[in-house]
Amino acid sequence: MYVGRFIVIGPEVGAYRVSSRSFPNRQVVDRDGTLTVAPTADAPETDNPYISYNCVREVDGKAVVGNGSQVDPITEKLGLGYPARDALAETLLALDYEKDDYDTPRIAGVVGADDAFIGIVREDALLVKEVDEPTLVATYEEDSPRAFDFEAETAAAAASEAYGQEFEHAVCAAGVRVTDDGVETAIDNGE
Repeated sequence: MYVGRFIVIGPEVGAYRVSSRSFPNRQVVDRDGTLTVAPTADAPETDNPYISYNCVREVDGKAVVGNGSQVDPITEKLGLGYPARDALAETLLALDYEKDDYDTPRIAGVVGADDAFIGIVREDALLVKEVDEPTLVATYEEDSPRAFDFEAETAAAAASEAYGQEFEHAVCAAGVRVTDDGVETAIDNGE
């Protein structure tokens, strides 16, 4: 089944995976602690604004995970002291779903050491909720948050487990682990 991009969010551990039929020439790169989805060296040129974006950012001992430009304002709002639920809801509502050929939903989550929140804005709904177990939401098919069997306990395991899911067209993945000691990130570009 093709679900497009997806996140798995829970307290302490989270992950993001790019799955793509139309633009598979992407990778996750670490840019001074911010994980960014970017075209590979052999990718065709494009002016598509949805191809490259920050997918994981750290702020105040939490990690923001998402499939697009919403990651940056959510991170900024958390840095200003907004509660995670409000930062997600306000940003997702303001940016709305992507105005591409597929009306792609925006998905995002906030992973903390002891708490977690997940959200999606689709053409027909905005959903934001606190979660206490690994929860999946994707841009297609799986576009309502649901509990998900995800066993990873480290950032590297989260990235690898997300990349290895049975969903079609895996391209790259990122994982996070948040503890009282800080935020750990990892990348799996399928190499």
